[in-house]
Amino acid sequence: KGTLTGHSSLVLSVAFSPDGKTLASGSSDKTVKLWDLSGGTPVEKGTLKGHSEAVSSVAWNHDGSLLASGSYDGTVRLWTPDGQEKGTLRGHSAAVNSVAFSPDSKYVASGSGAFGRSDNSVRIWEVATGKEVCSLRGHSGSVFSVAFSPD
Repeated sequence: KGTLTGHSSLVLSVAFSPDGKTLASGSSDKTVKLWDLSGGTPVEKGTLKGHSEAVSSVAWNHDGSLLASGSYDGTVRLWTPDGQEKGTLRGHSAAVNSVAFSPDSKYVASGSGAFGRSDNSVRIWEVATGKEVCSLRGHSGSVFSVAFSPD
């Protein structure tokens, strides 16, 4: 129970780690914050910096060993639970609105698009290499949500 205060602007996305002990929050202040929920009172345990625009989406992989953050700067960043950046995925020409890991954590999907900018794509990235393996185009507007089927 409690209110988590720490971001200096709007919070756009939150995600619980699979074990429920950590919450990630992405904000218009261009940061991701990690919150320790294992005790009686939530405690901020780190601020992840690297995006140059608002962080629109955060998602954990299946075992909580990686966090993905998508940003209006057009990138996806991968982080360890202790806040170390593991890589930056570049290729979108507009804001990244949503990120999601595949059930086996081998891939990250990102959805993009912004008013006046015509990326409007879903891209699939291989986590191990950071390489784009597929681009799904043809959307007539921005892609605001991505998800993998559980199977």
